Amino acid sequence: MTESETPPAQPVAVSAASVRHFRYYDLIMAAFVAILLLSNIIGASKPSYIPLPNGSQWAFGAGVLFFPISYIIGDVLTEVYGYARARRVIWTGFAALAFMAFMAWVVVALPPADGWPGQESYEFVFGNSWRIVIASMTAFCIGEFANSYVLARMKLWTGGRMLWMRTIGSTIVGQGLDSLIFYPLAFYGLAGWPPEQLMQVVLSQWLIKTVWEAALTPFTYLVVGTLKRREGVDVFDEGTDFNPFAAKV
Repeated sequence: MTESETPPAQPVAVSAASVRHFRYYDLIMAAFVAILLLSNIIGASKPSYIPLPNGSQWAFGAGVLFFPISYIIGDVLTEVYGYARARRVIWTGFAALAFMAFMAWVVVALPPADGWPGQESYEFVFGNSWRIVIASMTAFCIGEFANSYVLARMKLWTGGRMLWMRTIGSTIVGQGLDSLIFYPLAFYGLAGWPPEQLMQVVLSQWLIKTVWEAALTPFTYLVVGTLKRREGVDVFDEGTDFNPFAAKV
């Protein structure tokens, strides 16, 4: 058999600690952090709406259109590389969010040059209050870790079968916690966020994120299958320490 005829490597069930180097792990981490930061910068604080047939409006947060992609990447990370390596990516994203908040605070606080007209707009876009920063980081950590934990546990319970059920089930838990924590903590009591609209946004975020996950299930299957073949692994988290603060990978 020639080299070109060599069959591709088949995924092998291994423990989370038995493989140290991967070809695509760093690229997926970079994509996760990029989408996380961009969705928080561009869309998190803007409410939008869908007009309903009865003339009313259904409000939702604009960031919901892209932020769920980070959860899909989180599912891929946990499914292919295991909870321990997904945990490392989650903390990397948390550190990036913290630095983004610090950088925004410094840049907004700097006095503008004479004649520059953009300070007010800059403060409106990037001058998030401490509430929004804390809400975003808290919701991110709790939601992402819950998502990864549920998916990893369900993989053990199902023996690696029914990926669709695991990704959607983990999203229902993780995204539900994310939405339920972020919006009330960030916007409750603020002008332009009446309680009824706030709850609409929470429910909309939860529903839209879950629908996004379900709609992209074929894509998730494709990416997971490709990565498992090319990396030659299929991690099951047997014996994994699920403590979010554990340092061991």
